[in-house]
Amino acid sequence: MSASHVLVVDDEADIRALIDEILSEEGYDVTVAGDANEARAAKGDGSFDLVLLDIWMPGTDGISLLREWSEPGDLDCPVVMMSGHGTVDTAVEATRLGAFDFVEKPLSLAKLLHTVERAIDASKKPVGTARSMLPSLLAPIGRSKLMKDLREKVQQFANNDSPVLFSGEPGTGRSAFARYIHSMSARADAPLVTLLAASLTDSNAEEQLLGSEEGGNVHSGYFERAKNGTLIIDELTDLCSQAQKLIMSVLEQGEFVRSGGHQPIKLQARVLATVNADYEKVIENGDLRRELVSCVNALSVKVPPLRNYAEDVPDLLSYYVDRLVDAESLPFRRFSVAAQNRLRNYPWPDNVRELKSLVRRLLMSNDDEEISLDEVEGEITASSVADEPLVKQDLLSLPLREAREQFERAYLQQQLVLCDGKVGKLAQRVGMERTHLYRKLRSLGVDFRSGGSGGD
Repeated sequence: MSASHVLVVDDEADIRALIDEILSEEGYDVTVAGDANEARAAKGDGSFDLVLLDIWMPGTDGISLLREWSEPGDLDCPVVMMSGHGTVDTAVEATRLGAFDFVEKPLSLAKLLHTVERAIDASKKPVGTARSMLPSLLAPIGRSKLMKDLREKVQQFANNDSPVLFSGEPGTGRSAFARYIHSMSARADAPLVTLLAASLTDSNAEEQLLGSEEGGNVHSGYFERAKNGTLIIDELTDLCSQAQKLIMSVLEQGEFVRSGGHQPIKLQARVLATVNADYEKVIENGDLRRELVSCVNALSVKVPPLRNYAEDVPDLLSYYVDRLVDAESLPFRRFSVAAQNRLRNYPWPDNVRELKSLVRRLLMSNDDEEISLDEVEGEITASSVADEPLVKQDLLSLPLREAREQFERAYLQQQLVLCDGKVGKLAQRVGMERTHLYRKLRSLGVDFRSGGSGGD
C-alpha cells in the first residue's frame, strides 16, 4: 500500500522542517508549503490524503485558504488547523468550512501523530462533523502544571452527568471552565444555557426557572430550555431566596412543574454552577443555603487566581492580543519582554478578566507595534487598599519604603490574629523584642488593642 500523502502549510520554516521530519520518519509522504500561493500550487499538482494548515500566515491566512478550497467543493481531503492561539469564532468558522480538527503549537509529537492518523482514518469513512475542534479552542489557556492538572480534572468530569460547582475569585474564568466541560461532553450538540443569578427576583424566579403555561400558551423556563444540554448558573451568591428554594427542589426531585401547569416535567439538563471563593461567609450570613451548595457540589473544581500561575501570563497576553485583533479588528501589537516580565509580577486582583481588559486598552492606545514597559506602568495603577490581602497588592509599583511598610503591616496583622491579639505571644512568634515591636505596630498603624490582651 502506498504511503499517505500529507501537505504541510506553515510560514515558519522550523515548524515545516520539524513536521516533515516527524511524519517522514513515520512513513508518510510529505510536501511542504510556506504560504498560501505555494499551497495552491502543490494542491494543483497532486492529490493529498491530509492537509496540515496554519491559521496565522502573512498574506492569505489559513481560514481564508480553507474557505477558498471548501466553498467551491474542492476540499477533497481532511484539513487539520494549526495555531498557537485559536479563538472560539475561528474554531466555529473552520468547522463550518469542513476542518477536521485543531492542534496547538508548540506541537506535541504524540498529539500530532494521533490527530494525523485519526484524520486519515476518518477520510476513509462517511464524512461527519468536526466538533472535536471546538473543545481544543475553548480550553482555558496555560502551560503551567497547575493549569494542565486543572484541565485534566475537568476533562475527567466531562461525561459525568453529576452537577459541578466551580469556585474561585471573580474574573478567574469559572464560567469558561463550565463551557469547556459542556464542549467535551456527550451533550455538546445540545443547548448550553447560562443563567445570570442576579437576574432573578423573588417575584420572577418561578416563571424564569420553571416556565409557565396558560390557555395552551407555554413559556419554557431555564431548566426546560437546557433540555438534553447544560445549564450554567452563574454566581450562586447572587441568587434570591425564592430562586434558591426552587433550584434545590428541582435538583433533589429531578423534576419540576411549570407555573400554572399540572404535569411534572423530568429534569433533563446537567447543572453546572459558579460561586465566589468566600461563599462560606455568605452561608454564615444566612444569604446562601448550605443545602443548595451541597446539591450542586457533587463534583467540585477550584479555579485558581491568576497570581497562582503567573508563568502563564505571557501566553495569556499573546492569546488575548490574537483574539481581540481577530474579533474586534484592533491593531496588532506585541508586548516587549520587559512589559511581559512586569505583568508576570503583577498580582492581578481581578484575574484574567483584568488581563483581557488591559490588553484591549493597550491595543487601542497606541500605533507602535511594541507595547513598552512604560505603557504598562501607565495602565496598571497602584491599588494599595489597606484591608486588601497582601497577595493582591502591587508592591512593585511602590517605592521600596512604602512596599516594605505594606508588607510589614500585612504580615504583623495576620500574625497578630494567629496570636489572639496578644503582643507578648506575637513578639515570641516573630522574634522581636517587645518594646521594639510596640513601636513598630504603632508606626505602621496596626491596632493591637482591639484584638485581645497585650500581655502573654
